[in-house]
Amino acid sequence: MSPTERAFQYILTHTIPGDPQHILETFDHWSYHCEYLSNLGPQKAKILERLIYEKSPLRVLELGTYCGYATILIAQLLPLGARLYTVEMDDRKAAVAEKVIRLAGFDDDTLIRGPSQEVIPQLKEKYGLSHVDFIFMDHWKRCYLRDLQLLEAHDLLLEGATIVADNIIFPGAPHFMQYVKACGKYKWRIHRTSLQYFRAIPDGMAQLTWTGLQ
Repeated sequence: MSPTERAFQYILTHTIPGDPQHILETFDHWSYHCEYLSNLGPQKAKILERLIYEKSPLRVLELGTYCGYATILIAQLLPLGARLYTVEMDDRKAAVAEKVIRLAGFDDDTLIRGPSQEVIPQLKEKYGLSHVDFIFMDHWKRCYLRDLQLLEAHDLLLEGATIVADNIIFPGAPHFMQYVKACGKYKWRIHRTSLQYFRAIPDGMAQLTWTGLQ
């Protein structure tokens, strides 16, 4: 049984179905006291929560769901009529995430299984997603730059779209940040935090705003 599957068994017996916040808190308890999971965690969740409240996005793309933690955080914050698309390439993690999303009371058809480099080019024609105005990246860090450039190449970014990328300090995404700083297409800032569930390890989240200018 994988760590996410063990965590889900704990969630099933210790959480309140249909209560997203209680599910997140139960995940946090498991990660602090039982077994580490690379969830978003409560510290970074507050940053993401604030940004979603500020931006009120209508079309959100999440790259990497892991066990569904950030997915249900985002889903409970979206305004009426908004749509969340989540991409996960690992079948076992996607299976757990689908159960977590259903347990929280959300529609699990938001989850698209497959490698992000294959899914992103299909978003318009196959999934009917013409543009996105908020993207959350929390998958393989080495894929951040490739996937950002795919979003650009397929004209998926609305002017003013927000991109939030986790773990840009630890383990880090240096090529991604080098591109963002040099290309002239983004306004950017770093929200400094610590690694989820490890306050002694510095980390951060990058917030980008797409301008399309060069």
